[in-house]
Amino acid sequence: MIGVLALSVALSGCSSGGSDKPAESSTPATTLELKNGKYDPPVSITYLRPWGPDVKFKPGEDQDNNVHTQWAKEKLGIELKNQWISPSTNNAFETKLRLSLASNADMPDIISYRGEFNLVRELIESGKFVDAGELFDQYASDTWKAAVNEDPSVWYPYMQDGKKIGIPILDYSYNGDPVMWIRDDWMKKFNLEAPKTIDDLEVIMETFTNQDPDGNGKQDTYGLTIGFKNWLNTWMSEAGWVFGAYGTMPNQWNLTADGKLEYGSVTPGAKQALAKLQSWMSKGYIPEEAGVYDETKAAEEFTAGKAGIVVGPHWMPSWPLEDVKKNNPEAEYKAYPIPSGPNGQAGRHGTSNGNGVILINKDMKNPEAFFTYQNYLFDHYANPKEGDEFEHGFAEGYDWVMVDGKPSTDASLTGGYAPEKYTLTFDGARIPNLSMTTLAKLASGEEPTTPFEKKIKSGVPTPMLDAAKIVLDQKDIVFNQMFTGAPSMTMQMNNDILTKMEKDTFSQIVYGKTSVDAFDSFVEKWKSSGGDQITKEVNEWYESVKGGK
Repeated sequence: MIGVLALSVALSGCSSGGSDKPAESSTPATTLELKNGKYDPPVSITYLRPWGPDVKFKPGEDQDNNVHTQWAKEKLGIELKNQWISPSTNNAFETKLRLSLASNADMPDIISYRGEFNLVRELIESGKFVDAGELFDQYASDTWKAAVNEDPSVWYPYMQDGKKIGIPILDYSYNGDPVMWIRDDWMKKFNLEAPKTIDDLEVIMETFTNQDPDGNGKQDTYGLTIGFKNWLNTWMSEAGWVFGAYGTMPNQWNLTADGKLEYGSVTPGAKQALAKLQSWMSKGYIPEEAGVYDETKAAEEFTAGKAGIVVGPHWMPSWPLEDVKKNNPEAEYKAYPIPSGPNGQAGRHGTSNGNGVILINKDMKNPEAFFTYQNYLFDHYANPKEGDEFEHGFAEGYDWVMVDGKPSTDASLTGGYAPEKYTLTFDGARIPNLSMTTLAKLASGEEPTTPFEKKIKSGVPTPMLDAAKIVLDQKDIVFNQMFTGAPSMTMQMNNDILTKMEKDTFSQIVYGKTSVDAFDSFVEKWKSSGGDQITKEVNEWYESVKGGK
């Protein structure tokens, strides 16, 4: 979203070396001067990014004029200018950007985007953006480089011919990794112990399903709620961990012991997991509607008091689990580790450290100005020091206020403004391991010492802290999605057919409409219908990006 950096006077309007001035893109860049950390004269960055409905401005402020743009100009001498503004809803941003690409319109200095992967590939393949890896090596601060190097594979989705075309936008690590949430009042009612294995869990599910845990005299509860309308391995109310108990993770490419990638849905462990889910469905442990429930609808079975177990991220106490106590003030829930399978193995899907991409126009005159901007946020905002300008938040009167001499981030007092969402990279700057390690530290009873830790402590409920510690304690059971490249040639031709075949077969097995042995014929057909060739192409891609690290 960040456009080409241009000096506001000499280079204004030059966003991509437009066709009306073909020679301009080859003009040597004017040397920028930093005086006390600020460009003088100022430099402008044109950019594009989708603006989501979660971005809220104070009266009189907007995308081009707000507390963040004022800060960037006053602190750094950088003027931020949207090339055009479009909402993120209903694919409006994507549609307009694709039209710009199709008409060969000038691109801005920078595009920041999180969303449709196909659009990212279209942008990369347009040839309009620079090898950002070289610029990153040259200009990024040590703090930013260290954050990216926590997991170098965040570069993989944005590589082409061994070059790092896009810079990954970082998110907090393990942010979507699941834990098991269980109705703790039901556990206490029946003197049940924490489930360490799938067998232990089945005892709990049997009790929750058949022994009237809500005490209403009806058999109308379930042990576990899942929703696999979208997939079995998804972001909430999911069942990927069942497959993890048998050594695989479905609907993603997993790394094997010999360093190769395999598709998790066609492994022997997937057959065992499907047999287990079929058993649970037949016993009434999971809702019959699971196949038509999406993630949110399935979670409602838990929040409404109809199911005793749901699996999802550590942050679920913020949403949607707050509805549990709204529906029943006496209800209690607690996070538990993911249970292990018959061989002592447990597994959960992993969360990427990347959440979006920055593309820099190849004709940008002074791309170092963008790095000045982002370096400052990584060095001062991501993990601020005592007395730093961002010690309590981004801007006083927006995301924090002083109350009786103490800083508060209470949304009822601040108005719920979040100026980090105005930034070129959506969240300001995030160091992946910082959030979860902080949550785990606080969960262990340690006192917060840094501004970041104090901010987390003031706004996070205890169940979330406990869940975060579980996530970190089980970090060794993670199955990461290892294929993050563009769809291969055979994928483009065959993926729709293979995906439908997989979903149909898995659904029929779970519902008991066909034998678990139908899995074997599915695997054979999957392999002969392009799966073997896709596996070859995926591994060729993996070898190519490993070599380009």
